[in-house]
Amino acid sequence: MSAAGKSGAMLEEDPDQTYENVLAEIQSFELPIEATLRSVYDDQPNAHKKFMEKLDACIRNHDKEIEKMCNFHHQGFVDAITELLKVRTDAEKLKVQVTDTNRRFQDAGKEVIVQTEDIIRCRIQQRNITTVVEKLQLCLPVLEMYSKLKEQMSTKRYYSALKTMEQLENVYFPRVSQYRFCQLMIENLPKLREDIKEISMSDLKDFLESIRKHSDKIGETAMKQAQQQKIFTVTLQKRNNVKFGKTRYINDRIPEERNEVVLKHAFEEEDENEEEVLTVQDLVDFSPVYQCLHIYSVLGDEETFENYYRKQRKKQARLVLQPQSNMHETVDGYRRYFTQIVGFFVVEDHILHVTQGLVTRAYTDELWNMALSKIIAVLRAHSSYCTDPDLVLELKNLIVIFADTLQGYGFPVNRLFDLLFEIRDQYNETLLKKWAGVFRDIFEEDNYSPIPIVSEEEYTAIISKFPFQDPDLEKQPFPKKLPMSQSVPHIYIQVKEFIYASLKFSESLHRSSTEIDDMLRKSTNLLLTRTLSSCLLNLIKKPHIGLTELVQIIINTTHLEQACKYLEDFITNITNISQETVHTTRLYGLSTFKDARHAAEGEIYTKLNQKIDEFVQLADYDWTMSEPDGRASGYLMDLINFLRSIFQVFTHLPGKVAQTACMSACQHLSTSLMQMLLDSELKQISMGAVQQFNLDVIQCELFASSEPVPGFQGDTLQLAFIDLRQLLDLFMVWDWSTYLADYGQPASKYLRVNPNTALTLLEKMKDTSKKNNIFAQFRKNDRDKQKLIETVVKQLRSLVNGMSQHT
Repeated sequence: MSAAGKSGAMLEEDPDQTYENVLAEIQSFELPIEATLRSVYDDQPNAHKKFMEKLDACIRNHDKEIEKMCNFHHQGFVDAITELLKVRTDAEKLKVQVTDTNRRFQDAGKEVIVQTEDIIRCRIQQRNITTVVEKLQLCLPVLEMYSKLKEQMSTKRYYSALKTMEQLENVYFPRVSQYRFCQLMIENLPKLREDIKEISMSDLKDFLESIRKHSDKIGETAMKQAQQQKIFTVTLQKRNNVKFGKTRYINDRIPEERNEVVLKHAFEEEDENEEEVLTVQDLVDFSPVYQCLHIYSVLGDEETFENYYRKQRKKQARLVLQPQSNMHETVDGYRRYFTQIVGFFVVEDHILHVTQGLVTRAYTDELWNMALSKIIAVLRAHSSYCTDPDLVLELKNLIVIFADTLQGYGFPVNRLFDLLFEIRDQYNETLLKKWAGVFRDIFEEDNYSPIPIVSEEEYTAIISKFPFQDPDLEKQPFPKKLPMSQSVPHIYIQVKEFIYASLKFSESLHRSSTEIDDMLRKSTNLLLTRTLSSCLLNLIKKPHIGLTELVQIIINTTHLEQACKYLEDFITNITNISQETVHTTRLYGLSTFKDARHAAEGEIYTKLNQKIDEFVQLADYDWTMSEPDGRASGYLMDLINFLRSIFQVFTHLPGKVAQTACMSACQHLSTSLMQMLLDSELKQISMGAVQQFNLDVIQCELFASSEPVPGFQGDTLQLAFIDLRQLLDLFMVWDWSTYLADYGQPASKYLRVNPNTALTLLEKMKDTSKKNNIFAQFRKNDRDKQKLIETVVKQLRSLVNGMSQHT
């Protein structure tokens, strides 16, 4: 039950007692006064007034009690005050006495205090001095080392500075770590380390930039040294060969025994150059690399340095491997490209051998393989633009020196020599193109007539250049003529020059004599079978080349074909590989010149037939004439005279060629005359025209029987006109009964007369007889004759139809 509840209950029971209880509660301070007062005011009306009355009565009671207590103790208080006043007088006397005594003591102890303070101060100073000396003895070495560090930094001795920092941190700073200056030093060391890293890295960057700029100079020096070493080795080998008598002709030009002076001069130059040999260390200061490597090693960050170095060098490698767009135009462009690459890898090789782990063999091999693939791709692309064989040859020499140089530093270069075989094919192609122009010029300048010789000197000069032997010609007096034209010795000389040029590329390829011999023979075969053959065929096809020139070309090819064996001997002398070797390639000159000769022969036949056609086109027959002129046509006589003069020129040709040409001409003439008779545009032919035509054919037969070209047996050449002869005889004699009776018999008099041919000509004559009345002399038998012709025509048509059905 709460306090308010209790107060309310009490007011209901006994108001007076209740107010007393409330006052007791208020004085006790144990219960909340707010609840007690609220119960007084809330329970009954006028309770407030009654309560105040009770409260005033309580106050009066307390006041009375207080007054009683004061009255009880007042006398004692008065007595105490009186005694205190008495004591105050004594206390003042005592104070005066104490003060005086204190003054006398103070005056007596002042001097002692001053001396004691002096002693204390001296002792403190002495102790401080001792402490300072001890601390200075600890701090001085630290300060000296730090001063040394500063001096090393100022003189750029960064590696020593890092070592000094290690000593400071491990030895000196722990002794004086409690001092502020030491903390400042400790805090400054990381900054110094970073400064050293930045400075060393800056020096490394300068070094990398420097070697990038000087790579070509480094590479040029390395390649020059490799070339000098190679020259020295080759010279030594040649000296040994000369010493042991192994002399032979090189390129058929310079005997090796004459090289002794050259060898001596080469050795003298080698001795002079020994003192001038420069190494990569002479050209490049590698100290920034060493210093930076040591610094990063001391700082424990060697891996970062290695990664940075390799990354930067790979970037430089890509720049070095990137060629200029016009590199293929000059040999200097290729040389600059090679020297930069050599310089790059010479530096890497030096770094590999003088540092521990900065670059490894695996890293350099990987870098070289990447570079080699790029180099091969670049060379393959740029060399394809080279059209000058001299430039390709210089490129080959540069590649050989480039490969030999890097091989000397331990880099594998087999793929470069494989590339040289590809470039060799391209070199041969450029040579073939160049010599194609040479051959064309020779053919253009040739007069296609036998070479006139007026003196022994001229004859000797030509024989020394071209292997020609003819005992009968040698016996003839001067002046005389060689059968070939000027182009033959020139072609032979140029083929040898081509072999020389091809041999130049084969040198220094580290190939055996057998392989070089095979290369020379294959390239020479290409020259003969493709270039020279193509030039000959183009020459033969040219319109301005006449029959006389074609005859001379055939003679020339014959002599060039005979000279092929001397070319094989020439190659054998160069390579010292016998032709009897199993794998020796043979020259294909025989087939080349035979093909050219066959083409020339075919062109002779063609041009001869064309000339015949030109003469035949001049024919102007009057196909309706009643009587012949009594002599052969003018165009035919001119044609026969032309053929006689041409066939006289053919006497220099091989017999079969001249015979074939003559037979071909007669057959073509016979065919042309036959076609003239059977021309579809020719609608009618008189007997007089047939008789005139017969006179022309008789001249052709006389020409054939005169043996314009020797070698024909019997009347072989006359058989070319047998078809015409039998046809004309059939119409001239009008022997149709015999023809029709003997048709199809092997012994027929008109065996070569085709029924279709006879029918065509007969119809042309039948139409003429109707218009011009050819058979006027037989006028009384005209009707019978017409019937006879009609009968013959019908029988010929039946024969023609029978042939077509049989076919």
